[in-house]
Amino acid sequence: MTLYLGIIFALLCALASNLAFLYKHRGACSAVKVDIRHPLRTAVSLWSQKWFAIGMLIGAGAWVMHVAAIAMAPLSVVQAVLSGGIVLLAVMADKMFGFSVGKRQWWGLACIAVGLILLGVTMPDAHGASSNYSLPAMIAFEAGLLSVGILLTMGTRIPGSHEHHGVMYAAAAGILFGVCNVGVKALTGVAADHGVLGVLLSPWTLTSLIASAGAFYASARSLQDGDAVPVITITGTSTTICVIAGGILVFGDPLPGTALGIVVQAFAFLLVVVASALTPAPVRAARAAAAPAAA
Repeated sequence: MTLYLGIIFALLCALASNLAFLYKHRGACSAVKVDIRHPLRTAVSLWSQKWFAIGMLIGAGAWVMHVAAIAMAPLSVVQAVLSGGIVLLAVMADKMFGFSVGKRQWWGLACIAVGLILLGVTMPDAHGASSNYSLPAMIAFEAGLLSVGILLTMGTRIPGSHEHHGVMYAAAAGILFGVCNVGVKALTGVAADHGVLGVLLSPWTLTSLIASAGAFYASARSLQDGDAVPVITITGTSTTICVIAGGILVFGDPLPGTALGIVVQAFAFLLVVVASALTPAPVRAARAAAAPAAA
């Protein structure tokens, strides 16, 4: 019963998360440009936008449901369920918010959803929602992802990369959200063993807070620099891949026990990577559209 409740919370989280991102996109585009050198001014400007604030509140509710889900079900199972929300994103963006979703993006979103669902389906049955983890693996995993997230944000300063800024910030945000989610999963076990004091003193609390703050600014900037559907998709996909990897490498979620299962998982990862490249609009098309306007 606990496992099924976790799946239900994951489904509700997927719906609320997509709705939150779409509202935040609407609000972020009206705020001042996100500048991490001025975090307070940036945060005030973002929160002063009604739609961004609504999106953040909905997102907070989604986060609570996510925590409940990962406390009741294995991390990889929860992320597999959340991956189905990517298709919901396109429908909501098109029907509720009036964003144009091209055929290429529909194909990309569908392939990502199939790939992520295959990853979840091929995971062997896990018993319970264990939060036990390997400390060396946890340290290496969190430190590695934090480094990649920082490098992606720094990469936006490379001359000539302006067209890719939205995607790069989105990927960084997704990775940092992944760091936070893996840390929160560990904290559910700390809370069960040592209570609130243990959570407050745990290094994973500080790690999760730092990652969450970085993800907040990177995600907001990605929503300003990129189109809604591609950047939200890349953020969610990056988070999912990071958390599934964390479930396996840190918490010992089992791998497929057959050669076929391993081949299917490898294909699923490849499908997600290729589909993620399809989702953003072609850069040459964007330049061609911008050229007449500039003239």
